[in-house]
Amino acid sequence: MRVLLVRLSSLGDVLHTLPAITDLQRHGQDVELDWLVEPAFAPIARWHPGVREVLPFSLRERQGGIGALLGRLRQLRRRLRTQRYDLVIDSQGLFKSALLARLAGTTVAGLSPRSAREPLATYLYGQRYAVPWGPTAIQRNRELFAQVFASPRPSGLADFGLQKQAAAWRAENVALSAGKSAPPFVLGLHATSRAWQNKEWPLRYWISLAHSLADAGYELALPAMGAREQERVATIAAAADNVRALPQMDLEGLGQVMLQARAFVGMDTGLSYLAAALGLAGVTLYGPTASEQENMPGSAQATLQSTENCAPCGSTRCRRIRQPEEPIPCQEGMQPTMVWERLAPLLERS
Repeated sequence: MRVLLVRLSSLGDVLHTLPAITDLQRHGQDVELDWLVEPAFAPIARWHPGVREVLPFSLRERQGGIGALLGRLRQLRRRLRTQRYDLVIDSQGLFKSALLARLAGTTVAGLSPRSAREPLATYLYGQRYAVPWGPTAIQRNRELFAQVFASPRPSGLADFGLQKQAAAWRAENVALSAGKSAPPFVLGLHATSRAWQNKEWPLRYWISLAHSLADAGYELALPAMGAREQERVATIAAAADNVRALPQMDLEGLGQVMLQARAFVGMDTGLSYLAAALGLAGVTLYGPTASEQENMPGSAQATLQSTENCAPCGSTRCRRIRQPEEPIPCQEGMQPTMVWERLAPLLERS
């Protein structure tokens, strides 16, 4: 059975789809799975052994205007129809993903109107499945796949299927580090997208965490992708000698760095989920959003959910502040000592 999966973005959502593919393999389904995904996230799809072919496509490409976009859509339609898929699964539940799914010219399966983020998209599906909103995004994807393929209801910890990729990176890391010694470090995933900046932990808290790590003999390594992240890292590094900025790197490079780290501390972002999926011990902080970590692998994951009475609000803007520079209550309540209490035991076991 030839199947096309449509899950275009984002980083976290693409990662949250991987366990459903592992479930599919585990239950012995005779399925050849291809994946239509945004080019930025295509590497993640390629890392899973259950994906036969990755088809990168972006609706965000602005070069050439509407005429160029229509031309690329026609090319995509021809490419998909030559594959003669038996079924398309749109696990994103958006109108744009449903439209792309229809280009394949075969039955499209997806969520029911009450289960999808954009209910109108479901009227483009030939098969609709009701999946409750209560479970985590990981579990919702697993349940959708189970219904589509009439598989047993998923249970147990999520398996992201990244063991083979992680083993390859570890082997490469060993080869690169031969004869060299480097101080142990914790990875700090400190920044989020512009739309969700209220997820970010205060800079002074990162500085406090860096001091705790220095006392324990660890460096704090911080990604510095783009001008805004570089400015944040510079502020933290100016107050702590054990902070180092990571150079610009792609997802492959960052994945390798994750496997060199002793642990991570991160926000509710795709990079935190990638680190956890690769098996790196870590602490993930949840302010305006609710924890998704309950189905992440193993006991090496700790979470800190803000206990402010307004959290989790699920909003990209804090309604309790009037100016952007004002402290965000749900973040202020997650003190550095709370993070250290969760991180220190993980470091002892690493």
